[in-house]
Amino acid sequence: MQRSSVELLPDEVRQELEKRLIQGGFAGYVALAEWLNEQGFEISKSSVHRYGTKFEDRLRALKVATDQAKAIAEASEDDAGAMNDAIIRLVQTKTFELLVELETDDKSLPRIGQMVAKLAQAAVRQKKWQTETESKVREKALEEAAEAVEKGATAEQIRALREQYL
Repeated sequence: MQRSSVELLPDEVRQELEKRLIQGGFAGYVALAEWLNEQGFEISKSSVHRYGTKFEDRLRALKVATDQAKAIAEASEDDAGAMNDAIIRLVQTKTFELLVELETDDKSLPRIGQMVAKLAQAAVRQKKWQTETESKVREKALEEAAEAVEKGATAEQIRALREQYL
């Protein structure tokens, strides 16, 4: 699939266009096309409009993902990294959706690949941390239970200690 003329703009010009799109509330496409033409790029109002629509959709999707991540953070007490795990899963889902929509010759594909690799590493580190934390909690619980038994703790005291660590 052929890339749009806007996507072929130099990064600085495209970033300025995106900034102007946001500032203008995704309106004023005629003025934006004229501005691009003044910069020496022959791009139609229709091309700017198509790009602006896609860009607005991506921003909206990003906002939804951000709002979802905030909701997860607020709802989670971060019990053994549950929030990080949920956020990693959310980002993985959104990344997969993005990859499905990409054209194969997209120049951002290597950056997305790096992001996926970093996400996978983060997920592995998260699981390792979770396992280590659970192990430390179990060890501490066993130590305290052993001390309680040595001191003559009742069965009810030992049950209460067990519940504290569960």
